[in-house]
Amino acid sequence: MQNSPENIHQHLDEIYRKESRRIFAALIRLIGDFDLAEDAMHEAFKAGLEQWGIKGIPSNPRAWLISTGRFKAIDHIRRQSRIDPLHSSLLREFEADFSETSGLSDTEIKDDVLRLIFTCCHPTLSLKARSAMTAREVCGMTTEEIAHAFLVTPSTMAQRIVRAKAKIRETKIPFEVPPVHELPHRLSAVLQVIYLLFNEGYYASSGESVIRVDLSEEAIRLGRLLYDLLPEPEVMGLLGLMLLHESRRHARTSRTGDLILLEDQDRSLWNSDMIREGLSLVKGAFLSRRAGPYSLQAAIAALHAEAKSPGATDWPQIAGLYDMLLRINPSPVIELNHAVAIAMYKGPEVGLRQIDDILSRGELKDYHLANSAGAEFCRRTGRIEESKKSWERALSLAKQVPERRFIEQKLHELEM
Repeated sequence: MQNSPENIHQHLDEIYRKESRRIFAALIRLIGDFDLAEDAMHEAFKAGLEQWGIKGIPSNPRAWLISTGRFKAIDHIRRQSRIDPLHSSLLREFEADFSETSGLSDTEIKDDVLRLIFTCCHPTLSLKARSAMTAREVCGMTTEEIAHAFLVTPSTMAQRIVRAKAKIRETKIPFEVPPVHELPHRLSAVLQVIYLLFNEGYYASSGESVIRVDLSEEAIRLGRLLYDLLPEPEVMGLLGLMLLHESRRHARTSRTGDLILLEDQDRSLWNSDMIREGLSLVKGAFLSRRAGPYSLQAAIAALHAEAKSPGATDWPQIAGLYDMLLRINPSPVIELNHAVAIAMYKGPEVGLRQIDDILSRGELKDYHLANSAGAEFCRRTGRIEESKKSWERALSLAKQVPERRFIEQKLHELEM
């Protein structure tokens, strides 16, 4: 039955997975408070579970959930006003500002996530706070997942998020996309946030699946919105980079959800339309002669996209692009990718020396992909026992289920 409890629950789960960040962002605009908006959103989903089975699924579920969430927030403020007189004036202001359908236009709702990103990336917040707020409020990651990603304790991350929310509230940071003349000054932080969102979708930090399609698609949609607002070279570069990576989505996992490395992918499954659009954007970014780190990463992705087979990949040029990237954006992860590129055309021993050097400095000792790379190149050079130890270290660090299966298979192969 369409309105059975099981079907309603499944339908709401799907809406939550695909739409919760947009609903949350719309409620922040309507309510003006992060915590109250989040509570109201969860109350709205609970109401949907209770009412849709009786009244049927509304024609516009997202608008229904936003409207219901807003009224749940009004009810909360009304209850508080009986205890605290300060809430009475807030209630009058809140009810006066919004009619029943206020703020529910599809265009506004779609733009609300971009508004949320600019709020989380406001220059009055520290860089650490911006990243934490974005991961929590835009990506919907848990505090524990964010803490793991940034190598801090969950309590430290929770305090960071609480302080950031308090600063937004106390300094009255506006929930808006800034005027066009201010956009260039805010661009770097916003690009970083959209890329963070994309990466969590393209390569989930934990869970049962390699990919979170809802996040990668949302990041690309936001990248397009930003490109319409400000068609700068780095915006073009980031959008091109995301499209080129996303073009490989259907080839990255097997039917059973297992991970398939780039060199083993069926390239006929790559999305040619996304590749063409991505290549065009990369070309435009470089013709501007103002290409930055996102454009350089996009150029690397373009070389992979243009290779008809793994053996046709232009690894020397990829290594050269990573070298350029290291000069303008030094990072141990980029250094690791540079070492892998060098290993692919100069031989595993050369790349392994660089990887060993990176790991010995301790910067990436807890990064499972660095240990995985070291394990693979040890295997290729015949250092089997070292390869086992590195794969075991990688397995202890990996949080994603398909990735753990992949590493376990590698260890099994070494035992054969």
